[in-house]
Amino acid sequence: MSIFKRIGNLFSKPVPQEVQKSMLNLSPGDICEVSLVTYEVTGRTHNRGRNAVVLTLRDGSQIAYLHIEEREQLQYGLYKPIDGRLDNPAEVPTTLELDGYTFFLEEEYEGYVAVAGQTPFMNGGEQHVWQYQSDDSRLLRVEWQHGRFMLYEGEKVIPGDVKVIRAS
Repeated sequence: MSIFKRIGNLFSKPVPQEVQKSMLNLSPGDICEVSLVTYEVTGRTHNRGRNAVVLTLRDGSQIAYLHIEEREQLQYGLYKPIDGRLDNPAEVPTTLELDGYTFFLEEEYEGYVAVAGQTPFMNGGEQHVWQYQSDDSRLLRVEWQHGRFMLYEGEKVIPGDVKVIRAS
């Protein structure tokens, strides 16, 4: 090695290592695995105020939604859309009966969301969310944005069952 190359190496900056994407940073086109099922991320709804993301996932013709929120640790909930109707966001109840299960309001919040890809709400903006849980740990999520409601039923997912397969 020549003296000039050695001197150049002393003053050169080290090459930064690539930071691996976490589940919170996935975007459309990435691939992840949830509970041993491989999904393509087709959409992303990000609530910066809560450090929370809802990923739209596709496995063939099946669509699922993965809610990820960073609190003391990452918390995951896997949801499927359900049919249902509510008329007014001011009249969302604190207790909901659905298919023989009683869901109790656990949390209600609103905030600005940014969207990318294919999501239930194609434009960002103010979103209001109600999160419910039943006594047997079933989850129910209600979202309202731009005059439209979406309802989802799901379950908690343990962090060990979620991983990034390929990130772009």
